[in-house]
Amino acid sequence: MVNESPDSPPHHTHRAPRRGRLALLIGVVLVLVVAAAILVPLLTRGRGRAGLPLVIPEGRRASQVYAAVGRALSVASGTTEKAAAAADLPLPAEANGNPKGYLFPATYPVTSRTTPQGLLRYMVDTAVERFGADHITTGARRNGVSVYQTVTIASIVQAEADTDHGMGKVARVIYNRLDRGMPLQMDSTLNYALNRSSLDTATGDTKIDSPYNSYGRRGLPPTPIGNPGEQATTAAITPTPGPWLYFVTVAPGDTRFTSSYAEQQRNVEEFNRNRRSASSG
Repeated sequence: MVNESPDSPPHHTHRAPRRGRLALLIGVVLVLVVAAAILVPLLTRGRGRAGLPLVIPEGRRASQVYAAVGRALSVASGTTEKAAAAADLPLPAEANGNPKGYLFPATYPVTSRTTPQGLLRYMVDTAVERFGADHITTGARRNGVSVYQTVTIASIVQAEADTDHGMGKVARVIYNRLDRGMPLQMDSTLNYALNRSSLDTATGDTKIDSPYNSYGRRGLPPTPIGNPGEQATTAAITPTPGPWLYFVTVAPGDTRFTSSYAEQQRNVEEFNRNRRSASSG
């Protein structure tokens, strides 16, 4: 959520988990997508391991993807992260070699010949192809940001939106606050900085010295905080028109957007009442 003001204590909202919508099937050059049909070349061949593909859900952090790859390939902890550093991945210059945001959420084939480096390249190649599409580059230009910044915005939208249909409004809040020079004040960026996922953010958390502290620093964080999916990316290039500066999910599926500080305070109080009621019950 967006906090009411730089000096007031923050409150977090529930995030609905999402699963990757893209299935990459082995044996034929076929991509099965729930949201849209996308053709992606297969980079690995051979017989699959016990028929268990690797699912990378939308919004997962790079560290979570590395751990999932390590488990899928039965390699030692830290091996995949080292492979990412050594892989010379085809990332945009702004990424400085860091694949955060470009480990595309999908279902990937895992074979007896799959390596961490090959699997990461597969993910990044897919992301580069998707994020390089004309509608995304055009949308980024229209919004006055780079494609990499669009991916960063999409990663925040993915983490903050309680429902898919609210993503466009969350994106609009981000752009509105950036345009006004306001700090984003997104709890998701603090959770990323603190390597956690929490519904509760204390005032002390907003004082941490981190480039991902969007309470203490203006502008976007230096990298995406997760790997966004198709819908979050679409929201980032085509945010819903509106004046909103604040939002809070007062209950699952009920996110309130407003441009009024006073209304936001009332919504936050309702959120707090719901939280107290849930904990006492």
